[in-house]
Amino acid sequence: MIDRLIAEATECDFKVALETKKPKSWLKSVSAFANGIGGTLFFGISDDKEIIGLDNAQAEAEAISRLIKERITPFPNFILTPEREDDRDLLVLTVYSGRSTPYYYKSDGVTEAYIRIGNESVIAPAYILNQLVLKGMNHTYDELTSEYSFKDYSFSKLRERYKVWTKNSMEDKLFDSFEIRDMNGMLTNAGALLADNSPIRHSRLFCTRWNGLDKSGGQVDALDSAEYSGSLIILLEEGVSFVRKNMKTQWKKTADSRIEMPEYCERSVFEALVNALIHRDYLVLGSEVHIDIYDDRLTIYSPGGMADGSLIQERDIANVSSTRRNPVLADIFGRLGFMERQGSGFKKITETYAAAHNYRPELKPIFYSDASSFQVTLYNLNYNFPAEKVAIAPENVAIDVTIDSLIASKTTIEKAKAIYEKFGTDSIFGRSDIASVTNDSVTAAGNLINKLKNAGLIEAVSGHGKGKYKFIKK
Repeated sequence: MIDRLIAEATECDFKVALETKKPKSWLKSVSAFANGIGGTLFFGISDDKEIIGLDNAQAEAEAISRLIKERITPFPNFILTPEREDDRDLLVLTVYSGRSTPYYYKSDGVTEAYIRIGNESVIAPAYILNQLVLKGMNHTYDELTSEYSFKDYSFSKLRERYKVWTKNSMEDKLFDSFEIRDMNGMLTNAGALLADNSPIRHSRLFCTRWNGLDKSGGQVDALDSAEYSGSLIILLEEGVSFVRKNMKTQWKKTADSRIEMPEYCERSVFEALVNALIHRDYLVLGSEVHIDIYDDRLTIYSPGGMADGSLIQERDIANVSSTRRNPVLADIFGRLGFMERQGSGFKKITETYAAAHNYRPELKPIFYSDASSFQVTLYNLNYNFPAEKVAIAPENVAIDVTIDSLIASKTTIEKAKAIYEKFGTDSIFGRSDIASVTNDSVTAAGNLINKLKNAGLIEAVSGHGKGKYKFIKK
């Protein structure tokens, strides 16, 4: 029974006995669990999970409830359950994630809020405390009104992208519905981050192409570097351009054409950078988003861990639910076609990599987070792996060759290749799916579908709704 409960606990602590004279030793975990994703305290079990038991479980249960009520504020939601294992009495205290954050330990003149870092409960740093305060007020950083006036800033990059995506000009009233400005004409923080000359100084992007496998040589070993500021749209475009400029492409000759194999899947880079810019913690000062390219890998770092406090390396990437730290920014980027509102970025990053001709399982993208940072590692698909070693399936070669021979512009051919790289011969797609890959309008995506149909590359699929297609296996 206890083994099952321990296995089911996302976060847990073990206490051999109940400390009543120094209750802070376990009450700080109650604070941390309530401030995070919840957790469980097991009383009567040692750190190495040996069952010791409690002398008087009933009295200790009463003491636990009393001490939480007296010293944790506001009062957290918890369940205290007695258990018996190996003829020994135990207590299982399950603390739920709270909405009225921050939850403080308050006693003896001390008021402290705790969070979990690894398997420890530590005092919340100032920026995390600010996050907890906003969460408790049901507010987010990006929706708050800034000190900057809308009339003092331009939004040419935002207007340009809106025009490209929707084919319509961005009317001024949309700045209100997008929550870029408030009723008094002041920018929200989201608006300040999207202004051409963004006044949010720490919203910057640092890019470096290092010479080697690490930074050991210092800045002198950097082959290329750049620092970008301004609108988040500028940071996104410049970041992708920096990677593209510092990325080489191998190719493998076929009977009538050739298969190109870049070092990194650009779509994966794009998705990872969007996540870094939109989901970063803008309350963390003195830290920026970084792109670091080494000989064998590329990393994208952003300040702030997972918004829900979990660790991404302990989650199933295919089933990570969307928890948005900056929902206003996420909604705007969704309206601009930069990201999907249902939050499938992690899955897209891994699936796009897996679809590459030069992909091997050991090069699967790596995601890592802690309380203060998030990092994506994308491996160089060509590192120490020449093109002649890449096995290209005959049906894939045939489709790529046919795409290359399309009577169409170079841009259209590149878009057709990107669609095939994304969906392969097994996935089903429609106009909106293509639009999300090519960053075109749905109308333009429909025109591209017609070109692929006329070339005999795709066929209609029934049973999945109107207007669904898949590539024909050659």
